[in-house]
Amino acid sequence: MVEALWGRIGMMVVYAVFAPFIGGLLDGMDRKISARMQGRRGPGILQPFYDVMKLSKKQLLSVNKFQLLMVMSYLFFVMLSGALFFGGCDMLLCFFSLSTAAMFLILASTSTHSPFSTIGSHREMVQMMSYEPMVLLTAVGFYLATGTFRVMDVIKTDIPAIAYAPGFFVGFAFVLTIKFRKSPFDLSTTHHAHQEVVKGVTTEMVGIEYATTTVAEWYENVFLLGVVGLFFVTSNPWSYLVAVLAVLVVYFIEILIDNTSARVKWQLMLKLAWGVTLVTGGLNLFILELI
Repeated sequence: MVEALWGRIGMMVVYAVFAPFIGGLLDGMDRKISARMQGRRGPGILQPFYDVMKLSKKQLLSVNKFQLLMVMSYLFFVMLSGALFFGGCDMLLCFFSLSTAAMFLILASTSTHSPFSTIGSHREMVQMMSYEPMVLLTAVGFYLATGTFRVMDVIKTDIPAIAYAPGFFVGFAFVLTIKFRKSPFDLSTTHHAHQEVVKGVTTEMVGIEYATTTVAEWYENVFLLGVVGLFFVTSNPWSYLVAVLAVLVVYFIEILIDNTSARVKWQLMLKLAWGVTLVTGGLNLFILELI
């Protein structure tokens, strides 16, 4: 019992230490692959780390101290979500913590009273309305497939969750486009500076604030991709290799969608997200209830 506890704590520490490096490398790969898709050479894979280092050295010119507190709270709850997940805790608790983190990001944005940030905050809330039902259904899908919400018990099963919950997997992969802030659903903010609301929720964030938000996104991306991998993990050690391959394929597809899609209006995003949730998640839920 004690050894298992220390093992879970160790996984939490590993996530807290290495997740930003993995997230930064994924971000660098994203930029490189996107550039090649657009016929450009693109920046180096390590460029995201240089950007964060440069931002951290800039002078902090915040509108108010409340914004910095909210940004730090956003980072804390994102880290908590991932730490709980990789520590094998309850999946519902992980998702609720992630939702709390999103609310702190919205508070940080609205605290500046900037019209661009306000528009971005409103769109961020619409995005939450779009993806939250599918995110919560994903946790339900794991429970129906494995009989538990606890991550540490899910990975001990003999049959991967994807065998019972393919619809939940497809639905979760769909809303990842919203969570990763990729086109066509990058309404509240984007990784590109040329959208119509400037940078949305991060418009008024500079220096250490923007660097913190970027690192928080890296933590969040690793956590979300971890959920993708959980669909394939079983008690068989080889399943972890399958999970990694699945994560890389899903991430590549997200990059491909980002570079081949134009931004849509929030009404269409809401309809598509809820439609996919109802069809994939709802149908899979109905089938599992009948079994």
